[in-house]
Amino acid sequence: MNWRKVKQIAGYATLGLILIGFIGFVEKRTQEKTYQGLEIHLKAVSGLYFVEEKEIASIVSSAFPELKPGLPMKEIPLGDVEKRLEAHPFIKHVDASIGQKGILSLTMEQHEPIARIARPTAADGYITTEGLIIPTSPTYTSRVLILEGEFMEKLMDRGTLEQMPELMPLIQFITKDEFWNAQITELEIRKRDDIRLHQQVGRQVIEFGDALDFESKFQRIEVLYKEIMPRKGWNAYDRISVKFKNQIVCE
Repeated sequence: MNWRKVKQIAGYATLGLILIGFIGFVEKRTQEKTYQGLEIHLKAVSGLYFVEEKEIASIVSSAFPELKPGLPMKEIPLGDVEKRLEAHPFIKHVDASIGQKGILSLTMEQHEPIARIARPTAADGYITTEGLIIPTSPTYTSRVLILEGEFMEKLMDRGTLEQMPELMPLIQFITKDEFWNAQITELEIRKRDDIRLHQQVGRQVIEFGDALDFESKFQRIEVLYKEIMPRKGWNAYDRISVKFKNQIVCE
């Protein structure tokens, strides 16, 4: 056999043994490391924090009393910590990991409110960008589209939009459009087919009907704003309706 090849094979074998030994050493050192503390990274939503770091720390401390300095890293229940925190109404996602220094790092995303359900005799609620209904935060208030009315109260009590799935596309349309987001301040939902729009400019409440075919209805309102109101005046009419197909009713 060529001695050069023998030396080369021996060199590779030695490197392999060294690598195996190093990996084993690192694993052993990792297993020997212990929990040393908690680090929380909470991503803001529009510059706001609907849950505070001290509340997160308190939840972890209460739910996992075994998390004290000296606990072996392999005994830290990362999955359970994530599940417990994701049960919080304002937390959307949690990624828990352990660093080399034994620090439990929690990186969290919050739910983002897109509308607020206002109720005169009960606690308000938020609708998130995913269509979930969650309670309001005692810490911060998000300036979003207001929803009120008898039917909204029923949806709030049920905790879901299942009875009115067509509402979410309408909310998303208004909030994503710069003009309509500024002009439409509130949706009054008395029944599923009786939605009324409250405006920033103009005293009239616009009868919108149901949440279906909303793009066509907003096109008609746009015609009203551009062609009729400038000639007649913003307060010329007491009643405005676009609930009937291809019609604008002004009285």
